[in-house]
Amino acid sequence: MSLQDTKARLFRRFSAVTIIAVYLLIAVGGIVRSTGSGMGCPDWPKCFGSWVPPTSVDELPADYKEDYVRQRVEKNKKFSKYLTALGFDDLAYQVENDPSILEEEDFNAVKTWVEYVNRLIGAVIGLLIFGTFVLSIRYWKKDRPITVLSFVAFVLVGFQGWIGSIVVSTNLLQWMITIHMLLAIVIVCLLIYVYFRSKREGLSQLTGLSGKLKWLVIACLLFTVIQVVLGTQVREGIDMVATYAARSEWISNLGLTFLIHRSYSLLLLALHVYMFYMLLRSVELKSITKWLLIIVAVEILSGAIMAYFGVPAFIQPIHLLLGTVIVGVQYYLLLLINHKQKSIA
Repeated sequence: MSLQDTKARLFRRFSAVTIIAVYLLIAVGGIVRSTGSGMGCPDWPKCFGSWVPPTSVDELPADYKEDYVRQRVEKNKKFSKYLTALGFDDLAYQVENDPSILEEEDFNAVKTWVEYVNRLIGAVIGLLIFGTFVLSIRYWKKDRPITVLSFVAFVLVGFQGWIGSIVVSTNLLQWMITIHMLLAIVIVCLLIYVYFRSKREGLSQLTGLSGKLKWLVIACLLFTVIQVVLGTQVREGIDMVATYAARSEWISNLGLTFLIHRSYSLLLLALHVYMFYMLLRSVELKSITKWLLIIVAVEILSGAIMAYFGVPAFIQPIHLLLGTVIVGVQYYLLLLINHKQKSIA
C-alpha cells in the first residue's frame, strides 16, 4: 500500500470516528435535557466561574444567584442587539424581556457535573473536527471541497459553542434549543459528505435503481427533519405541562403538536417501507435501507414508550439520538444514489 493510500485511509477512519463522536455528543445532550441539567452551569464556557466546577454550594458566594442573573441579563442585551440588527425585532424583545431569565436554579452538584461533562465532550469534538480539517489539507490540490468543507465544519462547531452559550444565557429558550439541534444535524451532514467524498472513487457501480428513488429519499430526509423540529416543539410543551401536572399526565395535557408528531411518524414509516421495497433489487443498498427501516421502527417504538409510560427519562436521549441517526443514514444513502446517477450520466 502506497503512502498516499495510507493517508487516505487514515483520513477516512479519523472522519468516521469524528462522526460517531458527534453522535455521542448529541446523545449526551439528550441526557442533559432529560435530566434537566441544562442550567447546571449558569455561565459559559466556565462553570460557576471555574474550569473545574464546585461539588458543594458551600464553595459558592452567598449572592451567586443574583450575580449570574446579572451576567445573563447583560449577555442577552448584547444578543438582542444582534437580533435587532438582523431585523428580528420580536425575537429581540422576547429575549430581553423573558421573565424566566431572572430565575436562577438552586445549585445541584449532579446537574452541574452532567452539564460539565457535556461541555468537556463538546471540547473533544471540537479537537476531533479540527484534526479532520488538518488531515483534509492533503486533498487541497486533488479535491479542494473536502478541505473547504472540513474547515466549514470546524467553524460551525465554534459557532455551535457560541449558540450553546446563548442557550444558557437565555435560560434554555426553546427556539434557541431548536437552532442548536438543527445546527448539530448540519455539522453531522457536512462530516458525512466529507467522509463520502474521500472514498467515492473506490465505490462500486450500483445497479437496479429507479430514477425516482433519489426524490423518494429526499422526501424522507426532509420529512424527518420536520419531524425532529416537531419533536422539539413537543419537548417544549412537556416543559410547560411539567410545571403543573404529574409525570403520568404530561402526554394527556399536550395539544395538537403532539398529535401531529405522533401521526406523522406513521407517514415516515410508510415512506421507509416503500423505499425498502424499491431497493430490494439493489444488492449494494438493500442492507443499509434495511437497517434504516429498523432504526425508524425502533425510533417509533421509543416514542410510543414515552407516550404510554409517562415519558421515562432514560428513553428521551435514545429517542433524540435515533432521530438524528436516521437523518445521517438518509443523507448518506442519498449521496450513494446521487453518485450512481452521475456515474451513469
